[in-house]
Amino acid sequence: MAQIEQSDGGKKKKGAQKKIAIHVDFTPMVDMNMLLITFFMLCTTMIKSQTLQIVLPTNEDVKKEQQSQTKQSEAITLILDTEYNGDKPATDAETGKTIHNIYYYEGIADTTFATSKYLQKEQFIGNMNHEPQGIRKILRGKNKEVMEQYVKLKDQWKNKEITKEEFDKLAKQNASDSLKTRPVVVIKPGPNTTYEGLINAIDEMNINQISRYSIELPTHTDTLLLRHYEQANNATIIRPTVRARAAHMTAAPAEGESTPNS
Repeated sequence: MAQIEQSDGGKKKKGAQKKIAIHVDFTPMVDMNMLLITFFMLCTTMIKSQTLQIVLPTNEDVKKEQQSQTKQSEAITLILDTEYNGDKPATDAETGKTIHNIYYYEGIADTTFATSKYLQKEQFIGNMNHEPQGIRKILRGKNKEVMEQYVKLKDQWKNKEITKEEFDKLAKQNASDSLKTRPVVVIKPGPNTTYEGLINAIDEMNINQISRYSIELPTHTDTLLLRHYEQANNATIIRPTVRARAAHMTAAPAEGESTPNS
């Protein structure tokens, strides 16, 4: 507590103003601060970890000889690529988002190139006016039966006809229903694809309730398809990776310098 003490030391002249000394005891303040800190620590909600919830592939009852096979009409392959300006990912002038391109084909890869439009191009656009656009529209069309039932279940949950736990259980069963026509998606990130591009692709699997998908590296057949697309559309897709260019620039000798072997 604050205390006021009068100084009695020495003789003072008549009429001189009395001097007082103020002593403040901060012990109660320290105790109060400790109580406040303890209170906030116990009542504060800590930051929750940000995780991506995805629809994981299910262990379905499939015969051994069918495990590596699928119907051609159900298969769709996505080859991911990211555009760059120099060493930085290119962004859209209107939205400010990174430009990710998806080159996709349905069924088995055809290297005979019977048509120049065999490999098609899309982007991650999402919904516009509540309608799916871009690659989302393609995937939703391939998984139409599952999505129709999913929308019905979602409406039942919103109308409180079923609980959240029941909705999650039924939605999972619906996504893995072997009686419905469902796609098998193969995601192939290219060498210039950013981590964001791959996450966007996995996010589309979750949004469109696709439970059968895998992530693989592009093959030589995919390279042939991209080369043919470049020639048919006067485009440049296959190019040195950004990391390779950066490494080359770092290793290149400055002007007037010589390499170790020169």
